[in-house]
Amino acid sequence: MLDKKDKIYVAGHRGLVGSAIMANLRSRGFTNVIGRSHAELDLIDPIAVRTFFDEENPVAVVLAAAHVGGIMANSTQRADFIYQNLQIQQNVIGEAFRHGVRRLLFLGSTCIYPREAPQPIPEDALLTSALEYTNEPYAIAKIAGLKLCESLNLQYGTDYVAVMPTNLYGPNDNFHLENSHVLPAMIRKVHLAKLLGEEDYATVRTDLEKRPVSGIDGSASDEDIARRLADFGIFPGRVRLWGTGTPLREFLWSEDMADACVHILLNVHFSDLKSQCKGDIRNTHINIGTGKELTIKQLAEAVADAADFKGTIEWDATKPDGTMRKLCSVDRLHALGWHHTVELPDGIRRLYSWYLSH
Repeated sequence: MLDKKDKIYVAGHRGLVGSAIMANLRSRGFTNVIGRSHAELDLIDPIAVRTFFDEENPVAVVLAAAHVGGIMANSTQRADFIYQNLQIQQNVIGEAFRHGVRRLLFLGSTCIYPREAPQPIPEDALLTSALEYTNEPYAIAKIAGLKLCESLNLQYGTDYVAVMPTNLYGPNDNFHLENSHVLPAMIRKVHLAKLLGEEDYATVRTDLEKRPVSGIDGSASDEDIARRLADFGIFPGRVRLWGTGTPLREFLWSEDMADACVHILLNVHFSDLKSQCKGDIRNTHINIGTGKELTIKQLAEAVADAADFKGTIEWDATKPDGTMRKLCSVDRLHALGWHHTVELPDGIRRLYSWYLSH
């Protein structure tokens, strides 16, 4: 058990999930939860990470830091996705082990599973067939991380647990047009298309000042702004989205994810997961999701409804769809005593409201 005064290091504490995990821990009365920004600690630098652990010596670690992005970023930055994530994991998990960290929670992603995995995807589907090509480097890095945790547990008796969340969304999401995930990108595109349709360039400029796009910011002319946003499928009263809109996806509110993570950190041990294995001890990670799915087209319609967008949504079938279906089985998660609370339509409205206020 962790004491409320134990030092807990949350790596990636400013990100979508890390910030929510830190807030959740503090809301439960933990008084010594620490984090470091990238400027303060570069997790790719092994010397810096070792020095941090020497000085801070945390009792528990939550590894929520990662190099992440959407389908465009995964397709064009393949080396960055595998190299940076392997480095982060090797450094943080390695130093946690060397410093005798009592509990570690490693966050991966359900993209670890094969492209043609059975649906809903059980944890035992891991490494049974080929991965989705577009996110293969990221998936391989995350598989390496969960297997490192599992292997340390088996060889050295550590108590490290790996969780694999489905697609996440929520406060502090990344709305960058070039490397964000599907839901925040869709919210921003719909919002900007609505503003362009209303010829509200003042608010568009405010948006671009807050979150600049390469090649353009709020100081540009109306014409240059419209021209650059068109490169991202954003037009006055019209958006063009990638793919056909037919793939099915599952989405989990980030604060629900954080609650699941803290529940597991405090209550679930490797011995609990090990005892469930039949035969070889493997695939002891835990899927975290809702067990519910919808098409990308339905998602776009829900975003348009939340934003009161009356314009047109188009689909560019020349762009990749990615995996056609990726619903994770949450049977193990439910058996461990946790269920989600935020349903997607309400979550989209919450996130759009958060985006407008930030």
